[in-house]
Amino acid sequence: MVSESVHSGANVIRILFAGALILTLVILGFSLIGGANAPAPAGAVLLNTAGDPAGYARAVEPWDWQFPVDFGAHPEFQTEWWYYTGNLATEEGRRFGFQFTIFRRSITPAVEATESEWRTNQVYMAHFAVSDIADQRFFHESRLVRGAADLAGAVLTPNYRVWLEDWGISGLNPEATLTQIQARGGEFALNLTLEQTKPPALHGDDGLSAKSDQVGNASYYYSLTRLLTRGEVRIGEQTYSVTGAAWKDHEFGTSALGEDALGWDWFGLQFDDGRELMVGQIRLLDGGKDPYFGGLLINADGSTRVLPADAIVIDAQGSWTSPHTGATYPAGWTMQIDVGTAAPLVLEVTPLMADQELHDGGIAYWEGAVQIAGSATGYGYAELTGYADSLNGRF
Repeated sequence: MVSESVHSGANVIRILFAGALILTLVILGFSLIGGANAPAPAGAVLLNTAGDPAGYARAVEPWDWQFPVDFGAHPEFQTEWWYYTGNLATEEGRRFGFQFTIFRRSITPAVEATESEWRTNQVYMAHFAVSDIADQRFFHESRLVRGAADLAGAVLTPNYRVWLEDWGISGLNPEATLTQIQARGGEFALNLTLEQTKPPALHGDDGLSAKSDQVGNASYYYSLTRLLTRGEVRIGEQTYSVTGAAWKDHEFGTSALGEDALGWDWFGLQFDDGRELMVGQIRLLDGGKDPYFGGLLINADGSTRVLPADAIVIDAQGSWTSPHTGATYPAGWTMQIDVGTAAPLVLEVTPLMADQELHDGGIAYWEGAVQIAGSATGYGYAELTGYADSLNGRF
């Protein structure tokens, strides 16, 4: 799908999308647990997009991280995603942004043994988007399949690989420090090689990222915050050679947000001085902010500083109303971040184009390329949820 508009001026928890898989499966009218043609089970248990957490592992204490093993799947948890975003440019300076995400969702804690290659308790969904900044065009597509018959999955042998049909991320060496993303939509495509330059950055308490004060409302969360990227972007019949930097988020857990959550604003920012910053806020139904989700500063040498929620002030600037959903999103942000130095980071974050809303996957959200000015300069990505649809009661 293409969102196209012309403007006079030039956006972590992503459990809602994985939860929305369950409702989609019911609409499609088939059971992944049964055979290929089995009907949806009576009682419509799957209509509960939150899913029953009983029988799944919960994120309650710090994880014993082992890489590259933890680049792979964690099926004992209900939900997982591998999230890649990045900013790219040609030698001439033509800019592109991209998002490539694969979600895994378990619909039961276990699957019965069977000879059928179609039987599974796992479903996979992928979102793929490219922002063509010069022409102010936004391309996006989504796919949903069962995790069976080699249609989708996540493996570590012979190398790291996460895929959905012919879209995927593949490790090019055993350590998965060099990876490749390949995806092709109707009018757009990516073929990129990504090189890891820093160790995994662990969010929260050694990777345990709390989302509310309720025990277990958390995820295990790490990021690869600067992946040197090169390859090709295709728009229509034109192919562009590009370089730039990408960011990977990988999270897994069984539940995340509190009952009073409305949505969230997430930012992955890459500074020209070699640092990166993840900040976010969970917006509550009463207009407040959840005090349990903060941020992380990644220094040029890979060392990190955890940022509590009260160290982060994010103020929305202006607004943009989607012609697709009617939702109104912020048109930019000012940020003041206490990073432990004499003066705080003061940033202005502006979308590289306004229309970067994904609106064809059942739940609409905004995910797009942004530019950074102020105490630091650079580029990044922003994700905004709960503006078109409240997340409350969705999972």
